[in-house]
Amino acid sequence: MFGFTYLDAIAFSAFIGSWIVYHFLMEGGWSERRSFNRRMDRFRLEWMQRMLLRDNRIVDAQIVAALQNGTAFFASTSLLAIGATLAILQSTDAVMAIFMDLPFVEPNRTSWELKTLGLTVIFANAFFKFAWAYRLFNYTTILLGSTPPARDAATPEAQIHVRKAARMATLAGRHFNRGQRAFFFALGYLGWYVNAWAFMAATFAIFIVMTNRQFGKDAHWILDDPEPETSRD
Repeated sequence: MFGFTYLDAIAFSAFIGSWIVYHFLMEGGWSERRSFNRRMDRFRLEWMQRMLLRDNRIVDAQIVAALQNGTAFFASTSLLAIGATLAILQSTDAVMAIFMDLPFVEPNRTSWELKTLGLTVIFANAFFKFAWAYRLFNYTTILLGSTPPARDAATPEAQIHVRKAARMATLAGRHFNRGQRAFFFALGYLGWYVNAWAFMAATFAIFIVMTNRQFGKDAHWILDDPEPETSRD
């Protein structure tokens, strides 16, 4: 149907399944002390606790502004990627003529256009994640500005406020990570333009690389070592 085969259906199912599995690996209860992202959440709480003890919080506001700038960069990149995929749709014949000369590629106009629409959806999802993360970092700045003074740090109200600020920063970081996740899986999705086998191979490779970055020793040795070395092979 529409130029797709059963193998394409299997490859696409593997792609969606890998994305779902990776999502639960990163954000499920099992990952709380295992994934690199979740371990960094504790440092956000420590950051806010130390922020509470400072009267001058300009540095903290600058940190959030830097995080916002990085998020805005990725959000604008997502819009450029969406525009690029829509431009490909307008030049389908020219692009397919190029792919016809590549080995193992049997492009079909209908399937090509549907694949490109799928890629557009992935980048649109990334944009919404980055845009929301940007807004959440903005909310974090507001919470920083409304933090009680250092002399009230021991009060229950101040401690509750610190936890709220840390949770807001954590949620912003989580949506930012989801946007980056969409970018990474989009790289695997590009393999589908070659064939279903390349699609599955690229998806599997992306999944392995991303998982290793979150759970591999290279990602954790700095946090595990009480006195980190300046460099390590």
